[in-house]
Amino acid sequence: MFGYVLPCKMELKMKDYEIFRSYYCGLCIAIKNNYGQLPRLVLNYDMTFLAILLDSLNNEDRSIVNNACVMHPIKKRTKIIINKPLNYAAFSNVILAYYKLIDDVEDDRSLKSSIFSSMLKPYINKNNNEYEEVIENVKTNLNKLSSMEKENFSDNIDQISHPFADITGLIVSYYYKNEEFSENLYWLGYNLGKWIYIIDAWDDLKDDLEKGKYNPINAVFNKNNQNFNKFSEQIYLRIEDLLLSCGYNCTVNLKKLPLKKNIDLLDNILHLGLIEKMDKVYEKK
Repeated sequence: MFGYVLPCKMELKMKDYEIFRSYYCGLCIAIKNNYGQLPRLVLNYDMTFLAILLDSLNNEDRSIVNNACVMHPIKKRTKIIINKPLNYAAFSNVILAYYKLIDDVEDDRSLKSSIFSSMLKPYINKNNNEYEEVIENVKTNLNKLSSMEKENFSDNIDQISHPFADITGLIVSYYYKNEEFSENLYWLGYNLGKWIYIIDAWDDLKDDLEKGKYNPINAVFNKNNQNFNKFSEQIYLRIEDLLLSCGYNCTVNLKKLPLKKNIDLLDNILHLGLIEKMDKVYEKK
């Protein structure tokens, strides 16, 4: 359920693309420094967006280095280092990945997830004492979501997407929980989380139907048990409308934030990147 939040590279200025990549590499370094080498395997783009967003709300200069790394030993990469928002994004990345693996083990009896979650477990208690509220929220909401999915919840898409949206809303807003703009951060994160949950379900729809697995879009909207081709053509505009509405609410709350930097990059991600990802998911089908 990760890796959907990316900039639209074709519409991005080169300097902004380099900044995005610097945060991505910086997040990889922050995970290594705070948790160790193994957790770097769960690095994802969604948490890169989180780091960029949170760092954009302060006036601190970015500390940048240009060197090689294990993943890119020949060509040097620009990386942002010594950055508190990146450290928080590293925490969020590791915690979300771990509990998602645990959820996969419980839901699908996934051997791969079981092995990897066991390998990741020793790392999750490191440097997390100040974020216990976030950890409890993640565990509680993922348990709630898992229960709803096991019960084949089919009432409406807002209710089934709420637990993951609430997780994302809290993660995005918690770093600045005492600031006046914290509520805008929450609703930006909430709508982004809802967008991620729905597009992930849309992306998995065909496979889930073929394997007989729970899919919220199928459960809520496919009341006549239509096959994938017929159902997807019928529901496409409804899903597009839901996703566009979530994206719009993200941009509305972004505009209310007192951003200090990365404005063009954030605007690109939420205005164009989300739509580009929607197009790619649909084209894949």
